[in-house]
Amino acid sequence: MDDWQQRIDAIWNDASGTLVDDELIARIDAIAAERGDDDAQAVLERAGARDSAGRPDEAVPLYERALRLGLDDENRPQAVIQMASSIRNLGDNARALELLEAELRDHVDAPYRDEVAAFLALALVSAGDAGRAASVALLALAPHLRRYTRSVTNYARELLD
Repeated sequence: MDDWQQRIDAIWNDASGTLVDDELIARIDAIAAERGDDDAQAVLERAGARDSAGRPDEAVPLYERALRLGLDDENRPQAVIQMASSIRNLGDNARALELLEAELRDHVDAPYRDEVAAFLALALVSAGDAGRAASVALLALAPHLRRYTRSVTNYARELLD
């Protein structure tokens, strides 16, 4: 891990209660500026700071920019999850669903697949589709079960019928 990422991580560690929102944003922005406005990771960190500070309306355009600039398989799903959650919180549940469903569909073997499914389930509940939400959550959980994987998978699929 490089020095830049270590300094970013240190700020996030401090953010667990000691930093106020404006200070968090200012500190992240200062380090992100070292990489410039065309660095996807730096833009993602700036978005996350605003999201953490309860400013989803400021975070969403930055998430969109980070994704356009291109994030690796480790950071892209995190950006999608965070942006979709912010969009859902801003009241556009349909767009949040679209983003999360596309991430699951287009990146089958990507890390954070279960995390994407969890946020998709939340968005489905918000959309009033609890049955599909339960199916998504159970399908994500089933491979981790010590027993009954096949049964849980089949029951989860039945929920969609």
